[in-house]
Amino acid sequence: MKIEGVILAAGFSSRAGVFKMELPFGENKLLQQVIEEMRHTCSRVIIVGGFKIERIIKMAKTYPGVQVVLNKNYEKGMFSSVQEGVRHVRDDVFFIIPGDHPLITTGIYRQLIDGLMSAGPGYDIAVPVFKDRKGHPVLLRKKMAEELLREPADSNLKKFINRKGFVPVNVNSDSILKDVDTMQDYNAAMGSYSKNV
Repeated sequence: MKIEGVILAAGFSSRAGVFKMELPFGENKLLQQVIEEMRHTCSRVIIVGGFKIERIIKMAKTYPGVQVVLNKNYEKGMFSSVQEGVRHVRDDVFFIIPGDHPLITTGIYRQLIDGLMSAGPGYDIAVPVFKDRKGHPVLLRKKMAEELLREPADSNLKKFINRKGFVPVNVNSDSILKDVDTMQDYNAAMGSYSKNV
């Protein structure tokens, strides 16, 4: 089974006050940390860029199997990036993750794969859950890409997943809930990362 990943990295980072994809994170930049963990389970990674896409291309170019695509409509919000990303999906199943989730580990990706595969053919989406709270990344079968492209522009991924139904995959880490919207979030994420290195 071939697996791809879609990283959503087109936003303005307005709440952070800086271009957060470039923030230092361990030995990498924040976006590179997301790429590094995803690469262990995905044969190809698609990064959806928009704002400052030239910087994203520069960060991604050292990674084989990573493709950066432009969302011309990135100003319309994250769901436009979801739709642009899934337009490029070719393989059996694929992950979607916002680019500001640097604490997701390879183990969580593997748990989602195991969860979806063990749930059987009646399920097309797996979502990680920590203490009854859903998080990222999500894992979808290829046919969901076609359905996402038929969604109206004012929809969103959460609405789509809740309507279609999903396999909840319980994980023992709150990292699935931790994104980096603000510098306070960033400092907290760096603290969590440092404890686990």
